[in-house]
Amino acid sequence: MRKNYLKKYVLVCMLLIISAVAFAQTGSITGKVLDEKGEALPGVSVSIVGTTQGTTADANGVYRINNVSPGSYTVSAVFIGYTPLRKSVTVTAGTPATADFQLAPENKALTEVVVIGYGTQSRKDVTGSISTVSSKDFQKGTTTTPAELIQGKIAGVSVTTNSGQPGAGATIRIRQGASLNSSNDPLIVIDGVPLSNNAISGAANPLTMINPDDIETFTVLKDAASTAIYGSRASNGVILITTKKGAAGTPQFSFSTKNAIGTLRNKVDVLTADEVRTYVKNYDAANGTNRSSYLGNANTDWQKEIFQNALTTDNNFSVAGTTHKMPYRVSVGYLDQTGLLKTDRLQRTTGSLRLSPKFFNDDLKLDLNLNGAYTHSRFANQDAIGAALSFDPTQNVYSANSPFNGYTEWYTTAANGTVTLNPNATRNPVAVLKDRLNGGDTYRSFGNLTADYRFPFLRALRANLNLGYDLSKGGGDTFIAANAAQAYATQGSSFQYHQKNYNTTGEFYLNFAQDVKSIKSNINATAGYGYYDFRTVTRNYARYNAAGGLIDGTTPVFAYDVPQYTLQSFYGRLIYTFDTKYILTGSIRTDGSSKFSPDKRWGVFPSAAFTWRIKDESFLKDSRTLSDLKLRASFGVTGQQDGIPYYSYLPTYFLSTNDSRYQFGNQFYSLYAPSAYDANLKWETTQATNIGFDFGFFNQRLTGTIDAYYKNTKDLLSSVYVAAGTNFTNLITTNVGNMVNRGIELSLNGTPVKTKDITWTLNYNVSYNYNKITNLSATGNNNIIGNTTGGISGGTGTTIQIQTPGYSANSFYVYQQVYDTNTGKPLQGVFVDRNKDGVINASDMYRYKSPFPKYVMGFSTQFNYKKWTLSSVLRANIGNYIYNNVASTLGTQNTLISTAGNFNNNASRDLLNTGFTNSSYLTDYYVKNASFLRMDNAGIAYSFGNIFRGSRARLNVGANVQNVFVVTKYDGVDPEIYGGIDNRFYPRPRTYTLSLNLGF
Repeated sequence: MRKNYLKKYVLVCMLLIISAVAFAQTGSITGKVLDEKGEALPGVSVSIVGTTQGTTADANGVYRINNVSPGSYTVSAVFIGYTPLRKSVTVTAGTPATADFQLAPENKALTEVVVIGYGTQSRKDVTGSISTVSSKDFQKGTTTTPAELIQGKIAGVSVTTNSGQPGAGATIRIRQGASLNSSNDPLIVIDGVPLSNNAISGAANPLTMINPDDIETFTVLKDAASTAIYGSRASNGVILITTKKGAAGTPQFSFSTKNAIGTLRNKVDVLTADEVRTYVKNYDAANGTNRSSYLGNANTDWQKEIFQNALTTDNNFSVAGTTHKMPYRVSVGYLDQTGLLKTDRLQRTTGSLRLSPKFFNDDLKLDLNLNGAYTHSRFANQDAIGAALSFDPTQNVYSANSPFNGYTEWYTTAANGTVTLNPNATRNPVAVLKDRLNGGDTYRSFGNLTADYRFPFLRALRANLNLGYDLSKGGGDTFIAANAAQAYATQGSSFQYHQKNYNTTGEFYLNFAQDVKSIKSNINATAGYGYYDFRTVTRNYARYNAAGGLIDGTTPVFAYDVPQYTLQSFYGRLIYTFDTKYILTGSIRTDGSSKFSPDKRWGVFPSAAFTWRIKDESFLKDSRTLSDLKLRASFGVTGQQDGIPYYSYLPTYFLSTNDSRYQFGNQFYSLYAPSAYDANLKWETTQATNIGFDFGFFNQRLTGTIDAYYKNTKDLLSSVYVAAGTNFTNLITTNVGNMVNRGIELSLNGTPVKTKDITWTLNYNVSYNYNKITNLSATGNNNIIGNTTGGISGGTGTTIQIQTPGYSANSFYVYQQVYDTNTGKPLQGVFVDRNKDGVINASDMYRYKSPFPKYVMGFSTQFNYKKWTLSSVLRANIGNYIYNNVASTLGTQNTLISTAGNFNNNASRDLLNTGFTNSSYLTDYYVKNASFLRMDNAGIAYSFGNIFRGSRARLNVGANVQNVFVVTKYDGVDPEIYGGIDNRFYPRPRTYTLSLNLGF
C-alpha cells in the first residue's frame, strides 16, 4: 500500500512539473472593447476563431484569454446589435498580446423588419416602394387624428388637415390618387384590420376615434408591387398602422399629458366698420340714395365675436410588460378640445388592450387586439363663418328690442306688431352659433384576433388566421329655438340622426419560407383567402319644430336604410431570393364584389417586381464609401370600387318623396320611379410601373431613395351627364376614359453630426406629380357629354372646374379676364374673345391651372445636445392654385349695398381692388397662386432621465408651436385647402403645447 501511495505521489508531482513548464510556454490575449463613442462596452463575446477559447468583456469592457499557445491567431469580437470585428494577433510565450476593439452599431435601417401586406420582410430585401415612420419621428405637439403624425414625413404622401374644427380629420393622398369621382382615399389597415371609408354619424371624421398615442408605426405602400396584394382596394395606396404592444420584462408604466392653447393665426380680410360707413356715404353722394340710414354706430369685428382661443388637454396612461410569458399592453386616454369657433368641442375617451401569448414552444402565437372609443361632440354651426364675413360691422351684436333672443337682425315690425324677418339678409353670426345646439355621441370598437401557427413537422410552414371587426354607432340631435332667426319660418327645428356600421373581416393564409442553401436560394410563398362584409344601418327621422309639431313633408318613406356589400378575395405571393442579391416577387389577387353584376363581379390584380442588391456584388462589397445600393423595378394592377352606388347595375325603383306625391280624390299617393343604372358597370383599374433606387453612404450616415412611377387608370368610375332619353336620369355613374399620373420622388436622410454629446439628423423629401385625363369615353355609350364639377357659392348650380381630356383633373374652367391698361384693375365683365368670333359666350371659356400641387416637399430636423432636443418640421406645396370664392361672392358693390332689401352688408377687401359692381364668378381673376411654405412644428424638449436615485422613473418635458408661419402669395385665409375652392374655410389654429412624459 505504501508503494502504491508513493507511486501516486511521484506521478502527481511529475504532472505538476509538466503543467508548470507548459504554462510557462503559453501566453495570453488581452484588450478592451469600446463602442462608437469610445465608451466601454461590457458583455462582448471575444474568442479565438477556430477554437473553443474565449471570454466575455467585463463591466469596464476589459477581456483576457489565458493559456494561449504561441502562434498567430484571429480574434473576433461579437455583440448583438453591433458590427462584429476581427483582428490578427501573434502570441509569444509568457507575454500578453493586445487586441483592442471598437464596435459600431449595425445598420438598423437595413436589418430592421418592415411590415408588408400579409407578413414582414427585412428592409434590405423589400422590392416595392415602401416608407415607414416610427413613433420617435412622428410630428410633435397636439394631434387629434392619426394622419397628422406623418405630415411632411414621406415623399409622395400629402396630408392636408380638413379644417381647424376639432376632430376634422385629414385628406390623405398617395401619389395624388387614381380616380376622378370615385374615392382617392388610401386603404388603411390597422393591425391587419382593413377599415371602411364610411363616415360615422356624430363624428367629424372616423379616424378621429383612433388614439394617436397608441400608434407605433406608419408603413405606406406606394407602388403596385407592394399594394396589389390588397387588390381592389389598393389603387390609391395602402397605409399599414401598427399599434404598440407589450414588451418583455417587468411592467413599464407611462403617463403623458399635453396641454395646449390654439389661437387664430389670421382672419379673412374684410372692410372695417369705418370703411363700410365711408363707402356707403360715398355711394349715397354719387347716387342720391339714403343707404346711410341703415348704418349703425358700432364697430363690431364679427370674426372676433365668433372665434376664441381653443384649449386642449390630452392625457394618456399605459402599462406594458410580460406576465407568465405573455406580453401585454393596456392603455387609456382622454382628450378634451375646444375649437376656434365658439361652441365647438370634442371630448374623446379611448381604451386599448393587447395580449400576445405564445404556446407550444412558441409555435403558436396569438395576438388579441381590442380598441374602443367614445366621443361626445358639440358641433358649432359653421354657417357663422360666412355670416361673420358679410354681416354689417356697424351693427351691435345685441339689440334690446329684438324678438330674436335679443340678437340684432334685419326685420320690420308692422303697426299691429307683426314681425317680418327679411329672408334675404344675412343672419346674426353670434346668433347663428349660439341658437343652434347640435350634439353627437359616437361609439367605436375595432380589433382582431390573430393566430399564427408554425407546424412542428415542417418548420418552414405557417398558418395564419385573422378575425377582425370594426363596429361603430353614432347619433345625435339638433335643436333650434322657435324665436331663433335662422329657423323662424318653421318656428324652430328639432331632428335626430342615428347610424350603425358593421364591418367584419375574416382572413386565412399559409406561408412557406425556406432557405435552400444548395442553390443559394430562399423561397417565401403565401396563399390566402379573405372575406369582408360592410353593412350600414341608417335610421330616418321626421323633423319637428321647437314645440314638437311635425314639419310638413319631412316624414320619411322608410324608417331605415340598410346598404350592404360583400367582398371575397383569393390571393397569393411568391418571393424568391437568389444569392441574397437578386429578389423576384410576384403576386396575384382576385376580388369579387357584390356591387357589380355576376358577369362583371370578379377582378384580377397581378403584380411583379425585381430587386438587385448591387452593393452586395463583389465590385462594391468592400467599398467604404458606399454602404448600400439597391435597384427596384415593379409593375402591377390594382382596382377600385369605392364611391359607386350600391347595386347600381340593377334596374331598381325608388319611392317618391312627400312633396312629389299625386292626389287621387282626397288621398295622396307616393309613386315609384326608376333609378339610373348601368348593367355594364365594371372595375376601375390602375396599371402602375415603378423604378427606384435605395442608396446609402458613409455607413448609412447619408441614405435616400429615388423613385419614378407611371400610373394609368382605365375605365374610370365617374358621374357624367348623358343625353336625354338614354337613361332614367341625365346623370349616371359609369366607366369612362383614362387618366395618368406620373412622377418622381426623392427622400434623403442624413446625420451630419454624431458625437458623444451631439446628434443632428435631417430629412428632406420632394415629389413631383403630373396628372392628365387622356380620354373620357365609354365603350358602347356614345351619348356621354362630359361633366363639370367644383360647385361654388353664388348662383344656383354654378361650377368652377371641369374634367377634360388633355388636362389635369379638376382644372379650373373660366373666362380670361381683361385688365385696364392704366390702373391694372380687372374690367367688369370684359373677357378675352379666345375664339375670335366677336361674341363672348361659353365657347370662350378655357381650362386654367390646377388645384393640385406639382411639387410637394417636406423637411424635418432634430438636434440633440446631451439632454436637450430641438426639432422642426416644414412643408411646401408648389404649383397649386385656389379659387377665392370668398372674394368672388363678397367682393362686389351689390354685396355691400344690398339690392335684396333695406340693409347693408360687409364686403371682402378685394372690392377695393376690383371696383366690381356685380358678381363675376367665372373669371380667372379669382384663381390665385396658392403655393406655400409652412412651418408645421417647432419644438424643444428636455430629458431629465432618472429623476430619483435608484429608481426607474424617467421624466421628459417639452414645448411645441404648431402652424408657426406660412409664406405665400395667396391673400385668402389659408392657401392649403384640398380641392382648390376657398369658401369660408374654418381656419387652422396656431397651437402652443406644453407636454410632460413620465415613465416608471
